Amino acid sequence: MNWKYIHRVLRFFLVIFLIILSLIAFYYIWHLAYPFVIALLLAFLINPMVDLLERRGKIPRPFAVALSILFLIGVLAAFIALLVNELVQGIVYIASVLPGNFQEIVSFIEELFVSHVMPLYNQLEDLFKDLNKDQQTTVLDNIQSIGTTVTTAVTDILQSLVEGIRSIIVSLPTILTVLVFSMLATFFISKDWYKFINWLKKKVRSDIQKSIGTVYVDLRRALFGFLKAQLTLISMTAVIVLIGLFILRVDYAITIAIIIGLVDLLPYLGTGAIFVPWMIYSFLTGNYALTIGLSILYGVVVIQRQVMEPKVLSSNIGLDPLATLIALFVGFQLFGFIGLIIGPVLLVVLKTLYQANVFKDIWGYVKGVSGK
Repeated sequence: MNWKYIHRVLRFFLVIFLIILSLIAFYYIWHLAYPFVIALLLAFLINPMVDLLERRGKIPRPFAVALSILFLIGVLAAFIALLVNELVQGIVYIASVLPGNFQEIVSFIEELFVSHVMPLYNQLEDLFKDLNKDQQTTVLDNIQSIGTTVTTAVTDILQSLVEGIRSIIVSLPTILTVLVFSMLATFFISKDWYKFINWLKKKVRSDIQKSIGTVYVDLRRALFGFLKAQLTLISMTAVIVLIGLFILRVDYAITIAIIIGLVDLLPYLGTGAIFVPWMIYSFLTGNYALTIGLSILYGVVVIQRQVMEPKVLSSNIGLDPLATLIALFVGFQLFGFIGLIIGPVLLVVLKTLYQANVFKDIWGYVKGVSGK
């Protein structure tokens, strides 16, 4: 019996077991302590600002952390207030023009019904009368079945919508509680950031510290690079939409461009969530020039997004465009919308671990040789 190969197999299964155990532990830790994971991420994001205030501004670190958190909250609140203000103005404008446009839609539907639907109905009625009794029964059963299916589908959609609104309202206290805990934890983590770092350095070997440091630097670059890339993409979308709406002479072009830029973050739907209903509405109201213009603008935005997203992400995160595209797709398929962030981040982690020779060391352990 070759004990060398048996030891290799045992060490291989030990590595697999530890990886699975780590993933399970991370899953439960996330569900039990996700406010503190969010706090750790926020502390990581504001740490450069805190360091700047502490070193350049000569401000004690606790006050620097508090100012950074207040600045972050202030920017977010100002953005939300600006967006809400623009939305209110847009809703007021829509409310003022909606009655006239609604009347146009009604007139269009009436004309369509009289000129096309009624003649078609008469033809179908004549054809129906020519059918025998069994055929008529079959047609009526099919019509009833279609009606039942449509009614059920509409009912399910309305129930899902109501349930979604109810869930959001019910979860508001939980969301507020998580935000409070996250903000408090962010303050304490950021205040003692370097104490935690020094404590970890004392507990971890120097070679492992080097690998962790490499992973940390690459992850920081990837995280900020991803945020920069998304900001760049939605800014490009908003600018293109703004220029197109100015050319089409659409009112409230700036507000609409900002909203479409934000909606562009949604997977699959994206800008189509705004453009498609808008194009249908313009067509039904007889504004064919605007319909054509919006169709062209929508096509430009979609092509721009598909072409630029892998390129922008890869240039900011430091990954190959094809690998980034695969990571985006796989991440979304596995984790949904949040997978658009998890996918590239995991790819960066794997790349960093490879560059830090972590996989080489693990394989060396499995083979029973030193990774050095």
